[in-house]
Order: sequence, then C-alpha cells, then structure tokens
Amino acid sequence: MSVSTHILDIVRGEPASGVVVRLERAGGGELGSARTDADGRISDFGVASLAAGTYRLVFETGPYLIARGDGEPGAAPFFPEVVVTFTADGLRPRYHVPLLLSPYSYSTYRGS
Repeated sequence: MSVSTHILDIVRGEPASGVVVRLERAGGGELGSARTDADGRISDFGVASLAAGTYRLVFETGPYLIARGDGEPGAAPFFPEVVVTFTADGLRPRYHVPLLLSPYSYSTYRGS
C-alpha cells in the first residue's frame, strides 16, 4: 500500500509547488518526506510499502504561504502547517489524500 497527495492553491487556481510534506504513523514518528513537484504532487514518500493503520500527512504550508505573500502583511501564516490524519484499511493499493489550500482555510478528501 502507498500514499500520495497533491496540493491545489485555491486562491490562485494552480498547484502549490515546493511544499514539504511528511508522512508519519499516527503516534509513531516520521516514515518519509518529500516536496511537491511543479504540478503540486507527491507520488512517492520513499516508503516501499505500508501496512494498514492510521497515518498523518503533515503539510508544511507556512513557508509556501509566506513566499506567496498571502495573509496579513508581516504576520505569521494562520496555518503554518496542516495535519491530516487518516486510516488506511489496507484494502486499496494506494491512498490519495489531496489538500485544497488558501491562507485562511483548507479542505481535504479521500481521492482516487
């Protein structure tokens, strides 16, 4: 089983490239990390295979939002990171967890 993600900057209507995302086992620590590509995607966290369980994707959104000049001038980003915790039952070969991001909101869903 593997995990993938992508980030869409919904203010600009374009992929969020260069965002570091960590894959962690909930309550257990980091398993791998990667940076979103030019299309805002990560398809490989450097983990060969995952067992069924509960995982977290930690999106380091602060540096991206600062670089884009989003939010209040001179203020820290409202969401310096976004953490999405999900349970993988192991019945699918891949779990895709997208993030839709703006300076003051975010949304996620189980992708295909």
